[in-house]
Amino acid sequence: MARVGAPLRAFAGVLASWAVLILLLVGWELVARSGFVTAYMLPPFTDVVARIFHDATDGNLAESAALTLYRALTGFAIAAAGGTALGLAMSRNGGVRWFFDPLISVGFPMPKIAFLPIIVLWLGFYDVSKISMVVFDAIFPVVTATLAGLAGVERELIWSARNLGARDRELLWQVMLPAALPQIMTGLQVALPIALIVAVIAEMKMSGYGIGAAMMTASRFADSRGVFAGIVEIAVIGYVLVKGMALLRRRLLAWHAEASNQ
Repeated sequence: MARVGAPLRAFAGVLASWAVLILLLVGWELVARSGFVTAYMLPPFTDVVARIFHDATDGNLAESAALTLYRALTGFAIAAAGGTALGLAMSRNGGVRWFFDPLISVGFPMPKIAFLPIIVLWLGFYDVSKISMVVFDAIFPVVTATLAGLAGVERELIWSARNLGARDRELLWQVMLPAALPQIMTGLQVALPIALIVAVIAEMKMSGYGIGAAMMTASRFADSRGVFAGIVEIAVIGYVLVKGMALLRRRLLAWHAEASNQ
């Protein structure tokens, strides 16, 4: 009985964690079929799922999702590498910090999407402009997280490494960066959904191909099922990306104290 009960308890736990989402989808279906709203305003969830399967079978979904992911992940990778390097340079060099700190302080809270018309004027409507917009938005949390992580390294840890003969490069790569990695990973976890959001918005504004562009095309033709299908697709992709980043964090920080608390 114990062997049977454990899987049942595990299944019940999973079901409970998804209960709110399941209730939301059931409520969506019931309201859409109640007659209080038209199918144009709120198509039934089952019709949206049927539309997603139709797009998947004819290849449109794979093409749109691949393009959106390419732009989002390419921009995220550039922001991750560039943001970490910039944060590292700012923490190690007073001149670099003096130059970039005001820019980071002013740029982080402002809506970077306001620069989209300028990006279009400079780079056009193609992938370079969309990826550049993703980088511009996603790099700020990476820089600030890197700075915070390096500033939070315990002084005793640095002194101990110095006393053991560690040079500047060894101190940086073997002590400071590993100690700051949890904070840097937090910045990356914040930047990843931002990258996806900005990629979709850029596609909506610049047209072309991708999930965002497909949603705008569906909207122009009053295809509400296509619009809601795009919302569901983005939600699923975003969930998978966030869970994948959380898994990567657990793998990279298996040695860290936070792994023992999970």
